[in-house]
Amino acid sequence: MTISNPNLPALREKAATLPLSPGVYLMRDREGTIIYVGKSRKLKNRVSSYFVGSGHSVKTARMVSRVADFDYILCDGEMEALTLENTLIKRHSPKYNVKLKDAKSYPYIKISRGDYPTLTVTRERKDDHARYFGPYQSSATAHEALDAVKRVFSLPTCRRNFPEEIGKERPCIYDQMGRCVAPCRNGVSAEEYRALVKCAGWVLEGNVADTERELTEQMTQAADREEYEIAAKYRDRIAALHRLSDKQKVVGDASVSRDVFALFEDDLVGVFAVLNVRGGKLLNKNEYLFSAGEIAESNDATGLLLRYYSEIGDYPREVLTDFPLDPEDCAVLSELFTREAGRSVAVRTPKRGELRSLCDMAQANAEQRAERYRAESAKQEGTLVSLASLLGLEVLPERIEAYDISNLGSEHITASMAVFVNGQPKRSDYRTFKIKTTDGVDDYGAMREALTRRLAHIGDGSPSLGETPDLILLDGGIGHVHAGRTALDLAGRSDIPIFGMIKDDFHKTRAMTDGENEISFAKRREVFVLIYRIQEEAHRIAVTAVMNAKSKTLTRSSLEKIPGIGPAKAKRLLSAFGSLRALSEADEETVARVKGVSKKDAKTVADYFAAKKKPAGGPGGKEKKP
Repeated sequence: MTISNPNLPALREKAATLPLSPGVYLMRDREGTIIYVGKSRKLKNRVSSYFVGSGHSVKTARMVSRVADFDYILCDGEMEALTLENTLIKRHSPKYNVKLKDAKSYPYIKISRGDYPTLTVTRERKDDHARYFGPYQSSATAHEALDAVKRVFSLPTCRRNFPEEIGKERPCIYDQMGRCVAPCRNGVSAEEYRALVKCAGWVLEGNVADTERELTEQMTQAADREEYEIAAKYRDRIAALHRLSDKQKVVGDASVSRDVFALFEDDLVGVFAVLNVRGGKLLNKNEYLFSAGEIAESNDATGLLLRYYSEIGDYPREVLTDFPLDPEDCAVLSELFTREAGRSVAVRTPKRGELRSLCDMAQANAEQRAERYRAESAKQEGTLVSLASLLGLEVLPERIEAYDISNLGSEHITASMAVFVNGQPKRSDYRTFKIKTTDGVDDYGAMREALTRRLAHIGDGSPSLGETPDLILLDGGIGHVHAGRTALDLAGRSDIPIFGMIKDDFHKTRAMTDGENEISFAKRREVFVLIYRIQEEAHRIAVTAVMNAKSKTLTRSSLEKIPGIGPAKAKRLLSAFGSLRALSEADEETVARVKGVSKKDAKTVADYFAAKKKPAGGPGGKEKKP
């Protein structure tokens, strides 16, 4: 595709002066914003190729047409260039680079440390020395895998904290059914419990063979000791393990762990797909969607792989790609992954045979996911077309922002901003605004303040707030729309359409208003469903923010009852420990480490919580008889 950019001659001239050395380049637009980051082993050749004027894909041509200037950073080698590129993409989040959905937003299964480790599903991967498995494609998939291993090894499904809560409550029905080893009644030693959790971890990482050997050995030892009931339990676990293993698809040699990647891209959507094969079984799969504007050419594939593993951290022995990689890129990635994993990791693109079939499977998954996205997008686009027609909009409202005001009397007045992109919620762009300058309970003033502060960020490059909405919706009627238009006029953005979402007496979405007339969508069910979702989401965010703020205030107020602890110290303590429970369990020395809290204060706090923990009625917890 031919590029239209008046800066091309100057850009070509500048690119011609670059060295034939490894490095990273940063493309900038007229505002100086970084819109694309890339790396090359020969900067001059790679950067010059962008400005030849033809032969580019649609996406690349679109990016180059916006380039006003570029910077570059020389590197000592390709590995340094690759890692620097990854760092810069994370830091600047350029518009045209593929941004894999943050791995932290995907569910993991976490096994904690300690004598009685817990197994939970979490979306936060912390540097806490716990073991993490995943990420899983959905919360349902993660919970299904967790429930399966808990059934096999009879691990607790409750949230009790062991060993602290051993003997404090009656065992639940799972103990009576024989489906839990019941640490709550001291039914299993810490050593035995850790052994079961270790086996569960092996299963989650696909190592069924070692798990079966361990269970078989335990069963044999129990039988030799003539502890036949215990041996029978191990026998049942082995049988359950077989049933679980039989459900998993066999796709290769049981001795090798592999991740298989495929890349699919068209003008509407791109998909980066991965199959996780462990112990010869297809254990998990993920498909990462990226937008039509993000560029994923072969030169960017190494960066995609690096970003994936820098988030996941679980390196297999083989990384297979459906897309071709330059041999030197394969060598660099293999060296980098080997260094991080502490063992050999091979990176290659199979041409034929069983491994080629795995790559074809990954490619089919990527194409199927893209097809589902196209079908969903067509449905959503139809809804957005109907909405645009109903409201008389000049452009399709791809980015819709909705605002609501919530408060508890005159306290904690908060505005929420919900964001829907192409008809779907984009939660990473959600924001809340604490109302600061509007006095009293004034919904119109609060809405005007929130919009004024939000609109001031348009075009400043900040995530979410830097974007320009195609449509603004306000939870409210005519008065709210007039307040919103005042904010738009002050910001010089009166071109942005703004409407109010009117609710009936039962707090249900009834119609919309442009500030003068009501617009009914009673006969447009698809539009009603979309507006209802948007309005409810904006309301949920606002109410949640207010309740959280109120909860923190009440917590601080309870701390202020402690002699010597005022609002400032209460805030510091809560900030340091996160919750009253954590603070109540901390010792004096730990509390005294908080800045601004003296040893005397720490003792007072510790004594306060110790007194609250003492049972009523004196020693032993029994009330004295009169």
